Amino acid sequence: MFGLIVVIHEWGHFIVAKLMDVQVNEFAMGMGPKLFGWGKKETRYSVRLFPIGGYCAMEGEDAAGSGEVSTDTVTPTDNPRAFGNKKVWRRVLIVVAGATMNLILGFVLLLGYFGICTRPSDNGNVYYAGTAISYLPETAVSYQSGLRVGDELLTIDGKRVFSVMDIQSILQSSADGEFTMTVRRNGENVELPSVKFERQSLENGGHRLIYDFKVNAIDQTVWSTITQSFKMECSVAVSVWRSLGSLITGEYGLNELSGPIGTVDVIGDVVEDAVKQEHWQDGLASVLMLTVVLTVNVGIFNLLPFPALDGGRLLFLIWEGITRKPVPPKYEGIVHAVGMGLLFLLIIVVTFSDIKKLFV
Repeated sequence: MFGLIVVIHEWGHFIVAKLMDVQVNEFAMGMGPKLFGWGKKETRYSVRLFPIGGYCAMEGEDAAGSGEVSTDTVTPTDNPRAFGNKKVWRRVLIVVAGATMNLILGFVLLLGYFGICTRPSDNGNVYYAGTAISYLPETAVSYQSGLRVGDELLTIDGKRVFSVMDIQSILQSSADGEFTMTVRRNGENVELPSVKFERQSLENGGHRLIYDFKVNAIDQTVWSTITQSFKMECSVAVSVWRSLGSLITGEYGLNELSGPIGTVDVIGDVVEDAVKQEHWQDGLASVLMLTVVLTVNVGIFNLLPFPALDGGRLLFLIWEGITRKPVPPKYEGIVHAVGMGLLFLLIIVVTFSDIKKLFV
């Protein structure tokens, strides 16, 4: 699963590089020492020891193909098919192609999640959960504070609601059970400044919010499957983005991050639980959703404007497109080398944390 996500990412770079007539010297699955390889023409293909990465090494690019960190991000060359000699827009497409393929993979998997794994209800029909209130008794706390049947939830505490996943995650993250909501009511947007919910005390001293409403059911059709898949991917993407923001602000600590070891451990737990499910759809749904979260995570993380990531390279290309002058390769290479060093340091810290968690 982890290898699939990485290979899909690098395959995006590879395919678009070929379409942009850039010479690709090597396409590798995995990192570290080469186990075996093939290809005698322009591109060499290889499988390497550690299935935690991969790369698409293009002519005139850095030394990633050798597994080394180069101080020259773009090597000067007279080869017209070299990456650095292509127009900026072509290079931009190549750089963003990896993350784009991760997002496409997530969407395709969600089509399977909704189209295959959603089990029929008692009447034999398949329904998806919407974001509009379909049931809400007048005795409910949220009704008394402004919510009504038929309200479509648009935002909660300023956060956009794309799917029922957003409703659950935002409501459960509350400290006091009171929210500011924007709903669509009778075709108009209505602001609800103080929607309250009852909270139940738990034995561990925490609290759990009580849902006093139900959301509408959407009939399964080809179009509803497509739209629900798109909305769910938006929810996952926004959730990943918010988590990154919470990490920067200190709401989450480094001990809550997971690297390759922690990720594979989680994958193993989910797969183990999946095979124990009474209905195969439930087990497959768990695996698909985890894969969606991981692939969207990889796509968004790689587009962050940080040196050594695709987003960092994209930033340099945008600068070149605006100023019509590229940053000297020597200086760009130094920036990316420092960024790579910081990423390696982060990986080491997170890996030690992952190993520690395995024995706790």
